[in-house]
Amino acid sequence: MSRSEVDVTEALAERPMRALPLAHLSLEVGHLYFEDLLTGVEGVSAYFQGVARWADTVRAAATSAQGRPRISTCFLIDDYFGPQRPPDEVIPMLLQASRVAGLEIDYLVRESACAEAEGVPLAALVEERIVAEPPPHTNGSRPPVNETGWLCNGQRSPVAPVVAAMQAAVSWAPPVETAATRHSVFVDVELWNEGARGRVWSCAYLAAVWQLLRLGALRYDGEPVAVPRPVDGGYPDEWSSLPAVIQLNPAAAPFAAYRAVSVLPRRFLLTEQAVRTILSQIAVDRAVIEQTRARAHAEGIELPPDVTDRIDYVFAGDPPAVSRGPGPTPTGP
Repeated sequence: MSRSEVDVTEALAERPMRALPLAHLSLEVGHLYFEDLLTGVEGVSAYFQGVARWADTVRAAATSAQGRPRISTCFLIDDYFGPQRPPDEVIPMLLQASRVAGLEIDYLVRESACAEAEGVPLAALVEERIVAEPPPHTNGSRPPVNETGWLCNGQRSPVAPVVAAMQAAVSWAPPVETAATRHSVFVDVELWNEGARGRVWSCAYLAAVWQLLRLGALRYDGEPVAVPRPVDGGYPDEWSSLPAVIQLNPAAAPFAAYRAVSVLPRRFLLTEQAVRTILSQIAVDRAVIEQTRARAHAEGIELPPDVTDRIDYVFAGDPPAVSRGPGPTPTGP
């Protein structure tokens, strides 16, 4: 390690980290695309009824383990990928549908806030913490993540170069998962691509940032980011006019938590596998991890050092069915 790297490391270690209020559990009660909301109160409420049954099971398990746990609920809404409908139309409908199903949403989070929240470029900050170690027996010829926008959990199949006459061609080899158990499960994740509006972060990458937010693992110059705020008065007609994290329930437990559980439609299974691949190669600030584990220990809770081991899922059911006639395909991830 160079002297400059040591200086940076020491500076980061000495920087104070402001603590966050923490719940025992952050319970995500769904994530829908804007197309799903076209089913209105009836369709979304039917979806929430299925979620509510699993949410009750998660609450019961947490209560059995913790006694009287602090549990907050959250919902991630897609305002990053289109098409969009205004918040003054969507949010009241969404809350009505959840209440019909007996499901209380404490916090509503804008997916675009996982890219940038109140002037803080969260996605770019997390990108700087990617530590993608080269797999064994490679020569460094593969371009780095920050150039390609692709991250994998092992060694890709070799690409056969153009070879000169009389030279042996490179033979095919399978991709290999790093630290595989018996057989490889190789995952290659697109983090972003470049479009007409510049860099467009992928759904999986934004979801990785989302999970870090829920676990209270992100800071900017030692300060919390995307702090929940209520909305006074009516909802605006522009999503960008809303806080990154909207606190809907003033009596709710804290947004960030020691552990996170997501109740999601089955279609998100592959996305969340990609999320875990990304998180396994993110160097979360050590001071934040140690601070959180110490606070949990004071409450009689032992947390694992790896953030991915603090995230659990329930994959069940399908999103609301939208009747589709001829027309453009959905634009959600």
